[in-house]
Amino acid sequence: QQQLVESGGGLVQPGGSLRLSCTAVGFTLEDYPVAWFRQGPGKEREGILCLTLSNDTTYISDSAKGRFTVSRDPARNTAYLQMNSLKAEDTGVYYCATMCAKLLREHEYEYCGQGTRVTVSS
Repeated sequence: QQQLVESGGGLVQPGGSLRLSCTAVGFTLEDYPVAWFRQGPGKEREGILCLTLSNDTTYISDSAKGRFTVSRDPARNTAYLQMNSLKAEDTGVYYCATMCAKLLREHEYEYCGQGTRVTVSS
């Protein structure tokens, strides 16, 4: 079965850090761009940043600049989202997908994970 599996979410205090993982099962993640999206309460799945096929990072969300970075490890068939200096407004469910866009909508992507929840709270 081909799928993306996210992990690494949890509860973190403001100012803290988390690293999310996105592992491809059944296909080669290196063959695709990878983007991370966040869905806050009552919101759509909004793009944060994207790692292109040439491994360049494109920031979709200005709030992520200087705090979040994305990378991939081909040997592990995994992409990562490193989040530093977390704020309460970073709270939400985080998704990775094999497309770069401002919004993640059904039927517009080939692969999308099930999401991992991040809560930033003291």
